[in-house]
Amino acid sequence: MGAEQIRRWESGALAHAVSDPFGQGPLPWLRGSENYFDDTGQVVPWYADLARSTGGGTRTADDVHRQIKGFVSPGAAAPGEAIDFHITVDPPQQFSVDVYRIGHYGGDGASKITTSPRLSGIVQPPPLAADRTVSCHHWWMSWRLQIPSYWSVGAYVAVLTTADGYRSHIPFTVRHDHPADLLLLLPDITWQAYNLYPEDGRTGASLYHAWDERGRLLGEEDAAVTISFDRPYAGSGLPLHVGHAYDFIRWAERYGYDLAYADARDLHAGRVDPSRYRGLVFPGHDEYWSLPMRRAAERARDSGTSLVFLSANTMYWQVGLAPSASNEPDRLLTCRKRRGPGKSALWREVDRPEQQLLGIQYAGRVPDPRPLVVRNAEHWLWDSTGAVEGDEIPGLVAGEADRYFPRTSLPEHDTRILLAHSPYEDSEGATRHQETSLYQAPSGALVFASGTFAWSPALDRPGHTDPRIQRATANLLDRICKRD
Repeated sequence: MGAEQIRRWESGALAHAVSDPFGQGPLPWLRGSENYFDDTGQVVPWYADLARSTGGGTRTADDVHRQIKGFVSPGAAAPGEAIDFHITVDPPQQFSVDVYRIGHYGGDGASKITTSPRLSGIVQPPPLAADRTVSCHHWWMSWRLQIPSYWSVGAYVAVLTTADGYRSHIPFTVRHDHPADLLLLLPDITWQAYNLYPEDGRTGASLYHAWDERGRLLGEEDAAVTISFDRPYAGSGLPLHVGHAYDFIRWAERYGYDLAYADARDLHAGRVDPSRYRGLVFPGHDEYWSLPMRRAAERARDSGTSLVFLSANTMYWQVGLAPSASNEPDRLLTCRKRRGPGKSALWREVDRPEQQLLGIQYAGRVPDPRPLVVRNAEHWLWDSTGAVEGDEIPGLVAGEADRYFPRTSLPEHDTRILLAHSPYEDSEGATRHQETSLYQAPSGALVFASGTFAWSPALDRPGHTDPRIQRATANLLDRICKRD
């Protein structure tokens, strides 16, 4: 196993590390070690990292040898419905699926909910590739998970393990349409946009990268225009930006917020009724939005449902969704970006700038983490945080940043305030600034935008938590939920 191959397998994470220093987050999900007994009665960690790959025990599967890789269809389902697993195992052997729910379980960050029977693994056909679109829709179904009626809604991870100890992951969501205070929307469309599967130096492609015939990683001009949800996630099987959502989930469940769950494609398909919730929470990097998603968010705001955006570079590209080759809805994602004829895919270049919904919009990358500088410290968001005007919260401006654009129109509002104004240097050495925004729409809905990637990690990421951000977020959510 040469270093060059390892770099190829990890290339997606490496390519995007500058834009997301938090990435997938600490694995396993978090406090100490999450262990279970294997078939021999030995205690083993349920997540295998690359450092263990040569020392025995569990090992991470890769996209070159595909020891075990898989995906699910659909990506979200309700209790009483089913999730179908499509899994390839090479060499063929038995494997099992352990299903974990992300949350706050005495600090562990996840809890094992169920385990499949021992399943017989087969080598599925190679991925199909047509004009940079990679799809595994032709893989046979390996296992069907019927979701029991008593399962809690939430973000789940299936951990796939072969008999000889190779491991991979598949995320999915269990949802329902019952009313709740807050609806958490997992950004699965953006997760898929970054997915370079397979990272094999030949076949894989995302909306950002593809390979040439010499195994070199190419940029956006040569990347895919259409990508498929019918394929595993590259590397460990978890999306590059998944850690942001899990940081928020652990914190919110720890403090007892009443959460419902859905994913971005649910919002796109009209399966979300905003009137059932006091607020919609977008917890992580959520860059790719369809027109139905935007319309649904605007209707929610205009009918009194608050919106909480806890990252930056939200709703930057406009995308389309289409059925797969097997006619499954919303399994193909298309974004032409700046290539070819026709209008731009940037919302701000089709006269629908993000600021008209968010109150601020994407300004650029932040090469090195910088402090978030508190502004308007007398505002209720900063109550009981101890923050004073000009306070600097270390490392809170990171990854990418948003700001207010004076020449871009604002959404209709009754009140509006900027709660941080933080200088940083861009990659060219020029001084820029980040801002955090809050406005109240005429409907009474609050719309909050953190303007930085580092907000969710500050809630429950070891080494990154900050009590001021935790308290400010609680102040916001408590007001939205109308808690005393």
